[in-house]
Amino acid sequence: MDIKLLRIDDRLIHGQVAITWAKDTRISRIIVVSDEVAANPIQKALLSQAAPPDVKANVVTLDKLIEVYFHPIFMNVKVMLLFTNPSDVVTAYKNGVYFNTVNIGGMKFTDGKQMVTHFISVDQTDIDAFKTLDKQDIELEIRKVPSDRKQLLMDVLKKGNYL
Repeated sequence: MDIKLLRIDDRLIHGQVAITWAKDTRISRIIVVSDEVAANPIQKALLSQAAPPDVKANVVTLDKLIEVYFHPIFMNVKVMLLFTNPSDVVTAYKNGVYFNTVNIGGMKFTDGKQMVTHFISVDQTDIDAFKTLDKQDIELEIRKVPSDRKQLLMDVLKKGNYL
């Protein structure tokens, strides 16, 4: 599997992902990785149809991603992995799904979370997961679209005294 973009965005497949990121990364497949979404047949069906015409979309559980990551059928497939949260990204990494950059595109505000940018909110579980990834020298970059200036998440968290 040739991971062209690993993105955390709880909106999953939407205009920015389907059009801008897919074109910029020249992927042929979007894989949404979420146990919750994979268990919801309606959401799964809708997301599978939301990709651009030349890009195939799949929704899989975290375990399924780990299972198929090294499968020969995906060897040269250029993919975008979409996650809803950083904890699942850590689990994937610890189970052999390797990457060197995580793009953080959107994490909505809910009870117990703090806004660190106008489109990223985190709780302590998220911060701990990001720290784990940072310790592996994985770049954690914030950009909504490819043309945005890259911000490093750990710098934003330090500056806001979240660490």
